[in-house]
Amino acid sequence: MPMFGPYLKKHTELLVKDVGIEKACTLTGKSKATLGRYYADHDEHADRFMPIDAVAALEQVSGYPHVTSALAELGGITLSFDERRGNASKNGGFNSDVVALSQRFAMLMGEYHQSIEDGVITANEARRLLRETLALQQVLVDMKLHLEDETV
Repeated sequence: MPMFGPYLKKHTELLVKDVGIEKACTLTGKSKATLGRYYADHDEHADRFMPIDAVAALEQVSGYPHVTSALAELGGITLSFDERRGNASKNGGFNSDVVALSQRFAMLMGEYHQSIEDGVITANEARRLLRETLALQQVLVDMKLHLEDETV
């Protein structure tokens, strides 16, 4: 399997679980077994990946574009993702963003401190750290957008 294979499979699994297996089956027209093969780490499924149209259908309704984000990271590309998808206003401006940034950073550091207390970061702890990191990244994107609005 190419070196990016396990990474893409992990993010494919996150996408399916984000949407929910039943809903993912409906949206893609694939069975649970077929969807499972797309993210299975067994050697016999190493060359199986979810078709791009299925990824697009799932990411349209997911809370986060897991596979697209993974592909971007592999390509050294930075994406701007607004989980509100234009449905919520971005009130408050830059000053509110600075407050949100400090709060999110404090939450990340709290998670980190709790995670390393025993000297080992478990998979669940790593997921919590990842969620906090992504939330922090979103605040930075909001800050960027507010600054861009002020310069136009």
